[in-house]
Amino acid sequence: MIARVAFVAAGLVLAGCSTVPSGSATPDAPWSPHPSVSPSSVATEWDFYLGDGGQSGVAYRDALARGDDEGARLLSRIALTPQTVWYGAWSPVDVVEGYVDDLLDAAEAQGTPAVMAVYAIPGLDCSYFGEGGLEERDYLEWVEAIARGIDGREPWVVLEPDALAQLGDCEGQGDRVGMLAEAARILDEAGARVYLDAGNSKWLSIEETASRINAVGTDHLAGFATNVSNYIATEEERAHNDGIAEITGLHYVIDTSRNGNGWDGEWCNARGRALGEAPRMVGEGYLDAFLWVKAPGESDGPCNGGPTAGAWWQEIALELASNA
Repeated sequence: MIARVAFVAAGLVLAGCSTVPSGSATPDAPWSPHPSVSPSSVATEWDFYLGDGGQSGVAYRDALARGDDEGARLLSRIALTPQTVWYGAWSPVDVVEGYVDDLLDAAEAQGTPAVMAVYAIPGLDCSYFGEGGLEERDYLEWVEAIARGIDGREPWVVLEPDALAQLGDCEGQGDRVGMLAEAARILDEAGARVYLDAGNSKWLSIEETASRINAVGTDHLAGFATNVSNYIATEEERAHNDGIAEITGLHYVIDTSRNGNGWDGEWCNARGRALGEAPRMVGEGYLDAFLWVKAPGESDGPCNGGPTAGAWWQEIALELASNA
């Protein structure tokens, strides 16, 4: 129900460490949780891999080229922050291995783990804005191709946003529990830290979420992920997730990309929201890290004035950044 289809085919997110073109003007005081960080050094200051910013990077560099100092300053808050790279049906089985390999080569060169989202389960998003996953007969072959790209390296993987929370909500899901269990095994054995997406604190109860996680099995999970593409305040998520962790014994990560002003009841292109806490490893209790899984500035879908899911929406990007 929470659309976040990204554009991440081969090159846009995988271009490497450079986020500011050589010779480009740099806006005054680009935002960072590390006050000493400058665009030239930011790549080594983060806990997670910083790519070229994807669509936010394109918008940021365009603002620099146009001399839009204020726009560039705001967009730098997104473009110069590590974001998750999404792989879905738009990354076919014959190329996704190479895409993943390129990403992890760049992350190794930077000395930081990449964060990936795997998002192509059959019955994807129950035909909301997410638009279709793979056929059941093709899904695990595709996951195996991703695993070959991982090849013993250790990315952090958010496994199938919405899939567990939407279990049984629509037709076409096949043996979803079995597919999630097998995908977790394949990715774990390839070297990934796998975090199974588990919805959010406004979706399912602690007990029901824990029951579904345990049905998938925990042997091949590093933990679970919540608040992906949503806006719920971090402390609300932590209280909910700690309850799940007590039952399952798992750690967790939280998507903080757009939760700076909390949740107002709207999940799709909510207005008046703000960027949340920047990605970092936390290591407090069951909480492993804050991540930016949803790319801020990418539309949730054609709702509340937004364009198609995954399309860049400059207006909302600037709003999120200016409210932070």
